[in-house]
Amino acid sequence: MEFRTARVPMFRPVTLLAAVLLAAMLILPACSGSDDSDDPDELPEATATTTGAAPTEAATTPADTTETATATESSDPPEATATTPVEPSPTATTPVQASPTAIAGEEVTVLSVFFLRDETIATVHRTVPKTQQVAAAAMDELLAGPTAEDEAAGMSTAIPEGTQYLGTTIDQGTATVDLSGEFESGGGSFSMTARLAQVVYTLTQFPTVDFVTFTLDGEPVEVFGGEGIVLDSPVGRKDFEDLTPAIFVASPAANDTVSSPLRVHGTANTFEAAFMLQILDTDGTILIEQPMMATSGTGTRGTFDTTIEFNAQPGSQITLRVFEHSAKDGSEVNVVEIPLLVGT
Repeated sequence: MEFRTARVPMFRPVTLLAAVLLAAMLILPACSGSDDSDDPDELPEATATTTGAAPTEAATTPADTTETATATESSDPPEATATTPVEPSPTATTPVQASPTAIAGEEVTVLSVFFLRDETIATVHRTVPKTQQVAAAAMDELLAGPTAEDEAAGMSTAIPEGTQYLGTTIDQGTATVDLSGEFESGGGSFSMTARLAQVVYTLTQFPTVDFVTFTLDGEPVEVFGGEGIVLDSPVGRKDFEDLTPAIFVASPAANDTVSSPLRVHGTANTFEAAFMLQILDTDGTILIEQPMMATSGTGTRGTFDTTIEFNAQPGSQITLRVFEHSAKDGSEVNVVEIPLLVGT
């Protein structure tokens, strides 16, 4: 019997490598189907899903905390402001014209008092010992009336002699002034209106006062005098426009001692807001002349404020002169002349 040796088939290297690759291709899809996290296109969805899967309060708590803090911060100040009484403070009661200075070692306060000149309101200044009771001090000076120097400058008053100041209270911008019954005595409609204007202008120089109401001997006044002037609501400066000069110089005031440069300010209601300003020397020679413009005019009162330099002998008298050129014929109208003394 003849025996033959069985031969085991031998794979060539290429055939073996192909088999290995084929097996790998069959295995990998099964493994990769269970793990999508390595796909960059799916990563945002996975992140979003993870955040969404977290408890809702975890996402909303920071937002709620921020809103609460913001609301608290924004609501607290208005509540504090709303509950804070609107009352004048000692600092706020300092008058607009007040400027404490030292004279012979004593501090003083300069106040404005309002009289009449050419039947319109005009300013004078009064120097008093420094005081916190500025409204009372101003009213006392007003009721004392013009001095001889004031009268020489054309000043007068419509307030009846014997009128007494009984006090002032201020509440949220309105001053209630109490005067004695003499304040209502005598005079016609102009005198009655003018005396009211003098008091209103004097009290509204202070930043805490916008309007004024009147009482006489403690009794509220709703109709003033026999002329029947209605005072059933607070009144302010605008209510006395007819008694306010077209060019109202608030400062300097008559008989002030001044120096160069000189600040001139006030209000005006002139044609197209324009007017002229001059400074004259003792002989009437024009030292300075310049055009002026208020912030508004032609029926609306505006403000003006300027500083001018001049050259005059110390101790001499000068005159501040303002006027408007008539739109009709160019003549000088609404002339106001204020005598001043040049400081040494």
